[in-house]
Amino acid sequence: MRRLLIPVLALASSLLAACASTPNQPTETLHTSKSPEAYTDCVMPKLQGPTQVPTLTQTQRHYKIVVASALTADNILEAYKAPTGGKIFLYERGLLANSFKHAAQECL
Repeated sequence: MRRLLIPVLALASSLLAACASTPNQPTETLHTSKSPEAYTDCVMPKLQGPTQVPTLTQTQRHYKIVVASALTADNILEAYKAPTGGKIFLYERGLLANSFKHAAQECL
């Protein structure tokens, strides 16, 4: 029984490490005619729920929403000012990625 436990634990830890790695490329890039501020004002309420609490940080030209997950890596949405509105980058890494993407697209 103990011989089986060691390989199983090694496999589980390597899978968890893969989930926690951060991809350098966004999973999706979107464009909106809204400013980053107006866009994130629309998205934030859609991402809030009983199991997820989004966090918004901002600079002069950049807004970042992070939806933390206890089981997987965080989902991240970044909104940048663009000449004609905003450019949105999605980093979908969690179990709730479908609702995350849906909320992001609804506010375009």
